[in-house]
Amino acid sequence: MLAVLAVSWLALSCFVVLALRFIPPWTSAMMMERRVDAVLQGEKDFTLRHRWVAWSQVSSQVPLAMVAAEDQKFPFHHGFDVDAIQDAIDAADDGKRLRGASTISQQVAKNLFLWNGRSFVRKGLEAYFTVLIETLWPKQRILEVYMNIAELGDGVYGVGAASDAFYRQSPAQLSQSQAARLAAVLPNPRKLRVDAPSAYVQRRTTWITQQMAHLGGPDYVTRRNPSSTR
Repeated sequence: MLAVLAVSWLALSCFVVLALRFIPPWTSAMMMERRVDAVLQGEKDFTLRHRWVAWSQVSSQVPLAMVAAEDQKFPFHHGFDVDAIQDAIDAADDGKRLRGASTISQQVAKNLFLWNGRSFVRKGLEAYFTVLIETLWPKQRILEVYMNIAELGDGVYGVGAASDAFYRQSPAQLSQSQAARLAAVLPNPRKLRVDAPSAYVQRRTTWITQQMAHLGGPDYVTRRNPSSTR
């Protein structure tokens, strides 16, 4: 019986991930978790904002900014940045603060299907869904979904809602600096603000802008040959 359930779950998860290669996800596990948190914490005025925007309707500066900020090896790895993982392990062994080593693919897996937490079960499921996503989706689709489900402000999910909330303009019109500022809040979007940037956000925006130039521009995100990077 357990074997049948396991096989059924594997088949269902593969089907869902494959379907989402073509169908825009209307929500995510993280969005649903945030809604529940708002109810439990009595946030009566909370409003979740999310609007799906297709890749072709987003400024090419946005995916470049997110790759520059979060995962510069994104075009070349297969879901896991081995070097970053090893660096995080070494830092932990040295008694330093534990650093994140999640790739954009891993973040999509977590945000779309899982819950917040550090348990081995959740990490195992994250790895499983990351492999599925990298196997069944092209890189552009992974980045398209990431741009649309990443939290960019408290209750603001995706570049469509963020453009409306913070810039009052279409995602297709976002400039390099505007895209960089969106990416700058990704480490902690409930404390860091796009519309009232702290000194840290301003410094990080400048750094991301510099990295975007160093990577060579928007074409970088679709490259598959590491030797072609600067």
